[in-house]
Amino acid sequence: MSEERGRASWDEYFMAIGRVVASRSTCDRKHVGAVMVRDRMILATGYNGSIRGLPHCDDEGHMMEDGHCVRTVHAEANAIVQAARNGVRLEGADIYVTASPCFGCFKLVANAGIKRIVFGEFYRDERIFTLSRTLGIELLHLPIEQVR
Repeated sequence: MSEERGRASWDEYFMAIGRVVASRSTCDRKHVGAVMVRDRMILATGYNGSIRGLPHCDDEGHMMEDGHCVRTVHAEANAIVQAARNGVRLEGADIYVTASPCFGCFKLVANAGIKRIVFGEFYRDERIFTLSRTLGIELLHLPIEQVR
């Protein structure tokens, strides 16, 4: 929180919105929300949930493979899909995500032209740190507990 007036910073503001987006998740193993932003304007949002038109984990249970639920589409991928469906360009945007991208989502985010990833909690894959430096993508850890 900004000290001078108790006003949220832009990063805190968009991460708080990401937390609300995560509340729509339909996989109770992990609720994740993503918010795509450019020039302080929201471009797209996404949360983890099943393929459009198919049953959700919360309704049918999980489809587990190698310790992962594969029924869901991840929040970052859903935000990218939402932008594509609506003809929204993501080049140069930021993504706020309540958990750091898995390796597959990191690759999608990078190829979408995202230049900055702000994440709430670290999730599994250390490779994103090395690759983000190589690609010039800024990674910022903003712990969820610091966001009101």
